[in-house]
Amino acid sequence: MVEEALELLGIDAVGLTPADRSLLKILIEKFNGGPVGLNTLGAALSEEEETIEEVHEPYLIQLGFLERTPRGRTATSKAYGHLKIKDSGKLL
Repeated sequence: MVEEALELLGIDAVGLTPADRSLLKILIEKFNGGPVGLNTLGAALSEEEETIEEVHEPYLIQLGFLERTPRGRTATSKAYGHLKIKDSGKLL
């Protein structure tokens, strides 16, 4: 029953919501995995910067899907693999 409820909410096996996956997909597909600044990422997602920082980032960083660098946010190879997105013609 719990699995059905999570599926209905669009939450995947590692706990990512549709919004989390959208953030990673935009970072990867639109910005080539980053680095991208929080301002730019917020504008691309139509999301408040604070929401990204306080709601989405902590869990994505904990899972190892997102890194904060001095130049901006970057998607990790783990994020590419989880979303089954190829990088440089090779599935990670």
